[in-house]
Amino acid sequence: FQLQEGQAMHVLQTTSRLIGTALLASLFSLTLQAAEEQKDSAPAARLEPRALDVLKAMSARLAAAEAMSFKAVTFYEKPSRLGPPLAYATVAQVALQRPTRLRVLTSGDGPASEFYFNGKQAIAFAPAENLLAVADAPPTIDAMLVAAYQRAAIYFPFTDVIVADPYADMARDMRLAFYIGQSRAVGGTTTDVIAYANNEVFVQAWIGAQDKLPRKLRAVFRDDPAQLRHQVSFSHWKLNSAMPDSFFQPSAADKAQRIEFAPPVVRPDKQSKSKP
Repeated sequence: FQLQEGQAMHVLQTTSRLIGTALLASLFSLTLQAAEEQKDSAPAARLEPRALDVLKAMSARLAAAEAMSFKAVTFYEKPSRLGPPLAYATVAQVALQRPTRLRVLTSGDGPASEFYFNGKQAIAFAPAENLLAVADAPPTIDAMLVAAYQRAAIYFPFTDVIVADPYADMARDMRLAFYIGQSRAVGGTTTDVIAYANNEVFVQAWIGAQDKLPRKLRAVFRDDPAQLRHQVSFSHWKLNSAMPDSFFQPSAADKAQRIEFAPPVVRPDKQSKSKP
């Protein structure tokens, strides 16, 4: 059983690129090419201190919050039968209390879904179908996220934002990081714009210059021949808000039909009809 969130593995290391002018698009193209050349020749990492400082400040702000909630709108591309990709979107209302509580309510293009973690169990609920999957889980959000992906292919494109140490996740195997500049076009505030890459993904991030909160992440995976784009926009941030334990349990669980906590099985005939 899987929530309808993005299906790319490591959008947990996700923070993507600034587009809007031909100059910035050209800059992205050149830096991505440079990052790919790094993979082949494996030169020393090129990490600009200013870019790392922006990431570290964001990580410190998020890690210090014992509780948080936000809205995450994810756009991701999938190939169409005609060739050019189509864009799909999901909207996630996210709430968490460290280290043992998480709630993700997802709507958008596809069935709505709900995910809960209470420190002991991971719970996936499809309200329209009235289906419920429950599994024992490790006692922390970080460990649970790994177990949920391994057991049921459940993945959230904003994972890097909710783990205990966001910088450690984002900096793992990092080969390239640079500061692009400031933008006033994202999130209704001034943001510092950076880009970074490892051997798997090229990421661009817009991070609040004053509040240090992420506003948008944009990623392209290097092993994707179509170079499809994944983007997450963040808003409605609230830090250290009090939430009762009942907040992290589905309200209609007693009447739902139980199913196995496992990856979805898509029949070939349905899979062939999923793309226009």
